[in-house]
Amino acid sequence: MTKPRPHRPVAVRQPLPRSFKDLTPAKHFNPRTFFHEMVWKALITRRTGKFQEPKFPRLKHGEVAITWIGHASFLLQFNDLNVLVDPNFANWLFLLKRIKRCGLRIEDLPPIDLVLLTHAHFDHFHKPTLRKLPYPKIGVMPWGMGDLAYNLGFSRIVELDWWETFSHGGWKVTLTPCKHWGARVLRDHHRGYGGFVLEHQGRSIYHAGDSAYFEGFKEIGRVCRPEIALLPIGAYHPETFRHVHMGPDDAIKVFKDLKAKKLVPMHYGSFRLAFEDMDEPPRWLKELAKEHGITKRLVFLEEGSPRVF
Repeated sequence: MTKPRPHRPVAVRQPLPRSFKDLTPAKHFNPRTFFHEMVWKALITRRTGKFQEPKFPRLKHGEVAITWIGHASFLLQFNDLNVLVDPNFANWLFLLKRIKRCGLRIEDLPPIDLVLLTHAHFDHFHKPTLRKLPYPKIGVMPWGMGDLAYNLGFSRIVELDWWETFSHGGWKVTLTPCKHWGARVLRDHHRGYGGFVLEHQGRSIYHAGDSAYFEGFKEIGRVCRPEIALLPIGAYHPETFRHVHMGPDDAIKVFKDLKAKKLVPMHYGSFRLAFEDMDEPPRWLKELAKEHGITKRLVFLEEGSPRVF
């Protein structure tokens, strides 16, 4: 199928917030609810998880190893390419405590060739992490984010519009649409957002970034035909959060729209970003996968442990 022409969504100018509610994606809960649900509950929860000793596999041409670092952060490895997506090794995001440790220490990473950044939100674009990454690397991100990436150690910064592709050294990456938003602070709604399809050595991996469900996933499936889909499954309750995030039920629909072979869930278990129980998303996804007959195509990764596909 012919790829759509590169474009950006229509920019919507947002009014200045008049209350704390206007600072939240759902625009409906008050400071007391926010503090209790997202700050206090995390604060009194003991941090779990452990750093894994790095055991990166030797790969043949055409093999890809995927390591979930935690949250939306992944290390994608080929025999000639190391890629990080949305790296975040923080234990704290301002008041938000990381409840489960990263699977790897940042100093244990291999040399990084490419960093993909889906949008500018602090849990996906973490400047302290980016500053510490080893070796010069190329940074690819949506439009309007390049100024944030200067002086963070990138040898080259590439901004893309939706459906625009950048190729280098045998690999190519395409920025795909999503249903989210890109502002990092109150007045920078010019910043872009999206997902990425990485193609290399005949393999195709899709990272959805943050997104609610929308019909555009069907087009991504038709155009890009991703083999492995890394899909978010957390931060969906209360219901109004589904304007910007997806739950396990949405992830199943997205997986079917994409017609991918494997579903790797992400965006759960690390930070308390919504009101559902921390263990609900993977439990619910397993139940839904069984109902839909796709259990064998669902791949849960343990943080820090590579899986070869």
